[in-house]
Amino acid sequence: MHQGLNEKSAPRETGALLSDNTTGTQGKKAAIPSHLYKLVNDLVEVDKRDSALLELSKKREDFPGLAPILWNSFGTIAALLQEIVSIYPLLSPARLTSELSNRCCNALALLQCVASHPDTRSAFLNAHIPLYLYPFLNTVYTYRQYEYLRLTSLGVIGALVKMDDSDVITFLLQTQIIPLCLRIMDNGSELSKTVATFIIQKILLDDQGLAYICHTFERFSTVSDVLRKMVLGLVEQPSVRLLKHICRCYLRLSENKHAREALQTCIPNEVQ
Repeated sequence: MHQGLNEKSAPRETGALLSDNTTGTQGKKAAIPSHLYKLVNDLVEVDKRDSALLELSKKREDFPGLAPILWNSFGTIAALLQEIVSIYPLLSPARLTSELSNRCCNALALLQCVASHPDTRSAFLNAHIPLYLYPFLNTVYTYRQYEYLRLTSLGVIGALVKMDDSDVITFLLQTQIIPLCLRIMDNGSELSKTVATFIIQKILLDDQGLAYICHTFERFSTVSDVLRKMVLGLVEQPSVRLLKHICRCYLRLSENKHAREALQTCIPNEVQ
């Protein structure tokens, strides 16, 4: 059975990601206490990594300067990637435990910190680190531990697109992020659908993203069909926040001449 998530049980970064505030915590200045440096060093020691991941993931929002430290510390990013790839064999068949899922989500939360920081975002992209998250987005199991992985991975991609950086969109358009997000929008939990739709919305808001999706009728219709199914689903299970992101996708699509003509016949009556 599908085990849905609610606001209280979901990873805590989801709400901040979907807020209209695009500055996040970057504007806050806070000195990095010495014990955080020790926790960063502990990440490279296997026997200390679990507790270090937990403590750093809790404190990352309070210390925006943590991202450059994570990126530039010897072996730290490799340790975080090791946590991620160690989960791959457990994705199918379903053998992932809640404990391992939570540990991996803590590693993903630190990567989100790096992805959203202006001093580390470009290096994060150049290293193609988002690709390490795609196996989690590609999972279909609806158990809570898998849903956490999907949602937290979406949070990392969402943090990237929230920065309104064209280089981010250029990178993502060269990957499979659009079909991955569309599948989650079609079959995911409400929270996962919301974050995935937010990502598609931000891709569309970039001129090259809009041009990419509207370049062929097949691409446009694939996106339009998923949006339509979501609108119809909201009739039975309303979600104001999800509907807001869907409407913003339609609004942006309407700015393309060919898409605007097609929308006249395929947009649901419920949003007209």
